Amino acid sequence: MSLYKQYWELFLVFFKIGAFTFGGGYAMIPLIRNEVVRKRTWLNDDEFMDMLAIAQSMPGPIALNTALFVGNKRRGFKGSLFSGLGIILPSFIVILFIAMIFVQFKDNPVVERIFKGIRPAVVALIAAPLLMLGKSAKINWKNGWIPVSVALLVWLLGVSPIYIVLGAIAMGILHLAYVKKRLKR
Repeated sequence: MSLYKQYWELFLVFFKIGAFTFGGGYAMIPLIRNEVVRKRTWLNDDEFMDMLAIAQSMPGPIALNTALFVGNKRRGFKGSLFSGLGIILPSFIVILFIAMIFVQFKDNPVVERIFKGIRPAVVALIAAPLLMLGKSAKINWKNGWIPVSVALLVWLLGVSPIYIVLGAIAMGILHLAYVKKRLKR
């Protein structure tokens, strides 16, 4: 495949994902994973999970960060541009279109009902990737307390995710030091 086609393939893959996913970045994760891991084998599952962890910890939308990482892995900086543009352009077009016509229909009862009907589907679209990510991250009964605790800390106690990420990094470093010390014995 020519270099030119590879760039357009990146653009089209991410444009399709951006155009047909409702619910934001987290709802796009299973579609991105399906395309880049299963269908096209651009990344393996471990690479995808590592990339996703980095994408989540970086500022900006997770879907864009993920697209940029995949594009960079495939074709460097230009690959990032094509995949990033592909994931952003559908939302930009839709928002522009909605902004132009929504003002005329915002008080229409049918439009209000449509948006109320979409809400539960959006919640499901966000919940499904969380379950799939849990499987890929090898969450089980032994370590399942970790994501539950984190969710409760953020939700009930209002702990900033920044502190949780920093704490997880510190715990990871301590665990690595402990394992290395144990292996030396």
